[in-house]
Amino acid sequence: MRRDAVLIRPRRRYNGLTVRESTLLEYICGHDRSWPPDVAIPPGDDLALVRIGDADVLMGTDQVADGIHFDLTDCPLALVARKALTRNLSDVAAMAARPVCAVAATMLPRTFEQAKAEELVDHLHRVAGVFHCPVVGGDVAIWDGPLQLSVTIIAEPDGITPVRRVGAQADDVICVSGRLGGSLETVDGAAHHLTFEPRIALARCLAGDAAMRPGCMIDLSDGLAIDLERLCTASGLGAEVAVERLPIAEAAHIAEKRDGRPAWEHAVGDGEDYELLFTLSPQQAEQLLPFVHDGVAVTDVGRMRGGASGISVGFHLDDGSVRGRDDLGWEHRGR
Repeated sequence: MRRDAVLIRPRRRYNGLTVRESTLLEYICGHDRSWPPDVAIPPGDDLALVRIGDADVLMGTDQVADGIHFDLTDCPLALVARKALTRNLSDVAAMAARPVCAVAATMLPRTFEQAKAEELVDHLHRVAGVFHCPVVGGDVAIWDGPLQLSVTIIAEPDGITPVRRVGAQADDVICVSGRLGGSLETVDGAAHHLTFEPRIALARCLAGDAAMRPGCMIDLSDGLAIDLERLCTASGLGAEVAVERLPIAEAAHIAEKRDGRPAWEHAVGDGEDYELLFTLSPQQAEQLLPFVHDGVAVTDVGRMRGGASGISVGFHLDDGSVRGRDDLGWEHRGR
């Protein structure tokens, strides 16, 4: 996306009603139903886990659409294909799994040329090869709307028990990988939301070692503010984040200059960082941190809190004040 682009994020309306992504997800995950024994992890985590025969299979799906997740007027098809697959691979990382394969379905605009359609397919297979996750099938449809590309991922635990969103304890240390914020800003010719690296290797390094295994984990797709709240909700806890500890990306400072919002707000609210957010016990953190894996740093940014105050996320500012989550975080309303 162009650095000087105006980012418009209107909520989508259906039948005159405003649809909020977070509210709809809560409805889906909160359904009172009896899952069959083969569904070991139902909706509510980054991937579902289903037992097929003697195998545990993790699966999930995600999509990208022109005008919401990218702008086709200035986004190469190579990056469209990359984002469609790596968004799913980031979910695989969140559960410390190993990708096996994927299937893809696309809705092509009626004006899309055959050569461009074939280029998109070629790029998708190329990216799949890089991440050892072959695209083994899918579907194609033509319509009057914008380009849409949906990918369903299949993964396996491969010897490591999946890490779930539930499992945090009071006083656990809140950790993030990499740097946060400004995912839409162009830095050195690229925007992070199109070029990020799924943290599969880091996640498996942590989860595969009992001394480092996170209590819970999620990938940062909607921003630290929203995704941390999801971890809090899963474990019935609150959280405190020290803003001064946040690993703020250069792009977040660029965004601050563009719109005047503090860089830390961009770091917790822009979304599409696709880093890992997880918790460690105080003992684990003391032994592990500071920690760098293959050039990716892990940063202690706060603590999980219990008590009767209910589920809440507080951001502690340098001046001693505390900011609630409020409207921080990103919902998929369009660019």
